[in-house]
Amino acid sequence: MFIRNETFYSFRKNYPLITGIVAIHFLLFLWMNVSNWTNGLIPLGGFIFQLGVGNNYAVATGEFWRLVTPIFLHIGAGHVLFNSFSLVLFGPALEKMLGKFKFLIAYLSAGILANIATFILTGPGYTHLGASGAIFGLFGIYLYMIWKRKDLIDAANAQLILVILILGVVMTFLNPGINITAHIFGLISGLALAPLFLTNALPFYAYPSTAGHGEATFRSSRWKMKRFSASSFIRIIGWGFIILVIIGIINRLLQW
Repeated sequence: MFIRNETFYSFRKNYPLITGIVAIHFLLFLWMNVSNWTNGLIPLGGFIFQLGVGNNYAVATGEFWRLVTPIFLHIGAGHVLFNSFSLVLFGPALEKMLGKFKFLIAYLSAGILANIATFILTGPGYTHLGASGAIFGLFGIYLYMIWKRKDLIDAANAQLILVILILGVVMTFLNPGINITAHIFGLISGLALAPLFLTNALPFYAYPSTAGHGEATFRSSRWKMKRFSASSFIRIIGWGFIILVIIGIINRLLQW
């Protein structure tokens, strides 16, 4: 569910929405920083930052697009890499289970609600940006699965989500410069919206996947036979520890 074995080709075919969002992350990040790298010769990057950054005062004066645009903007290489890496790991299963349209609405809704909470609960001069609120919204949907829809997630993946979620919440309060409000309310928003979006959802293994060059075609029967095997369980746990280590290292390096 969270182990990525695809080639880039098959990942792009299977999860076009995730691919597109990550591409937007990096395109806007490069665009925002190109003015710095060229000594100000291309000032458009700074203009995008000024126009799109979450700013409570600007929202209060009617610039409501700033409740949406911060979801796609990042400052610093570690910031964009961490959020994009998280989306690539945890977004694909939901893109399959919800469908492209529902996934996009759920992702944006959680991010926007997190930004609305930030506007209401933080000071008038507060500024922010990043996809973290929307990504925590995805964790909120998974948390609802673990709580109410156990038919959609197996025990090993549920444990992995809970460990990473607990770690993410702890780091939210320990890491300086984090938009705590967006993280917490993104999670709450995903949890609250999950029943609406999971109404007709099936488990991830029930959906076919497009095979890449040289890859075997996905067979749900083969997945069902192997998903509870000891080797599969160990593999998932092993990847879980690797993910936790990567998250810890990145958070040490981030200076937001």
